[in-house]
Amino acid sequence: MKTIAFLGLGTMGSPMAVNLCKAGYTVNGWNRSAGKSGPLLAAGGRTAESVRAAVRDADVVITMLPDAPQVAAIAYGPEGILAHARPGTLLIDMSTIAPRSSVELADAAAKKRIRVLDAPVAGGETGAIEGMLSIMVGGEGDDFEAAKPVFEALGRTVTHCGAHGLGQTVKAANQLVLAINMQACAEAVVFLEKSGVDLEAAFDVLSGGLAGSNVLTRKRTNFLRRDYTPSFAMGLHHKDMGIVTDTARAIGASIPLGGLAAQLVASSVARGEAALDHSALLHGVELLSGYDHE
Repeated sequence: MKTIAFLGLGTMGSPMAVNLCKAGYTVNGWNRSAGKSGPLLAAGGRTAESVRAAVRDADVVITMLPDAPQVAAIAYGPEGILAHARPGTLLIDMSTIAPRSSVELADAAAKKRIRVLDAPVAGGETGAIEGMLSIMVGGEGDDFEAAKPVFEALGRTVTHCGAHGLGQTVKAANQLVLAINMQACAEAVVFLEKSGVDLEAAFDVLSGGLAGSNVLTRKRTNFLRRDYTPSFAMGLHHKDMGIVTDTARAIGASIPLGGLAAQLVASSVARGEAALDHSALLHGVELLSGYDHE
């Protein structure tokens, strides 16, 4: 499996495609909008003018798109992946979409003798650039084993989670924990500052105890400087929390904190903060507290 069609050269997809080039794969890239292929071309990759052209000679097709509608738009139909990928091709959807959408894609692809894995990722833009993503995979075990060299060029933690859709289920749980943790850290920031505590000193203490977390460590600068330059946009987390709440309802799981976190993320998006980093949940806590950081 040496030829890869990589569909979706955005913030995450572009560095992932570059890392596959560096690992020795022949990568044919395609993006829905123009002007995204520069890094891939600089790394020795190629670009295709259409989905059909990208996938027709590929051993592996990887999709990295914002949501299920975008995946469906290039997977189905007369110009889509399923119409033009060869039988036996391995289709790896690394987008974050609803588990049920992944199952539907796998079922449709099986009729074309195309193998499918759902393989959403965690780690953000930095993880994509550094090839340090966490990858959670759903699908057949044999297909997972065949894809491992590809995954290992992209990530540090690669785990087979079970059947089709279960990679997406684990990703939804990741986003659930992340949203609640981010909100808790944001509340702690306002709690500490309004109490007159030096925030940097407090972060040092919290990070060294059980309250420490990757969120507290990696978003420290965002919280201290109110720097909301996006590494993961609030709008995407809003989409993901919709997947979490819809899936929880479908399976009968109670997620009271998750429901509240989803509402707070939605409130941020409604205020026009969709393009900010999700650490901008801090701004919502400030508003609720009547607190002007400046």
